Amino acid sequence: MTETTLDPEDRKIITLARSARARNGVPEGAAVRDETGRTYVAGTVALDSLRLSALRTAVAMAVASGAKSLEAAAVVSEAEALPDEDRAAVRDLGGPDTPVLLAGPDGTVRTTLPAG
Repeated sequence: MTETTLDPEDRKIITLARSARARNGVPEGAAVRDETGRTYVAGTVALDSLRLSALRTAVAMAVASGAKSLEAAAVVSEAEALPDEDRAAVRDLGGPDTPVLLAGPDGTVRTTLPAG
C-alpha cells in the first residue's frame, strides 16, 4: 500500500498513533476509529501492575467510551508483526474483517491485515 492509495481516514489514525508514540516516548502508539468516525488514541501501558499494548489500550478506550464497533485500527511500532492478542481485541469489537494497519515509526504502512 502506498501513501497515495491510503485512505485519508486511515492516514489520520496512523498520524495519531505516531504522535502518541512520540509524545509519550513509548514503544507503540495506536489509534482506532469507531463506527461513528470517532478516534481513540493510546500508547503502550507499562506499569508494575498493568501491561497493555497500545492497540489493546485504544480498543479499551473505545469500549469505555461507548463504541459499538470499529472501522479500522492502526499501530505504529518497530515490531514486524502484531501479537494475536492485539488483533483479537480489534476482532472482538470490530469483527474479523476490520483492517489493522501496522506502520513503522516513520508512518510508512508495512502491512494491513484483517483482525480475524
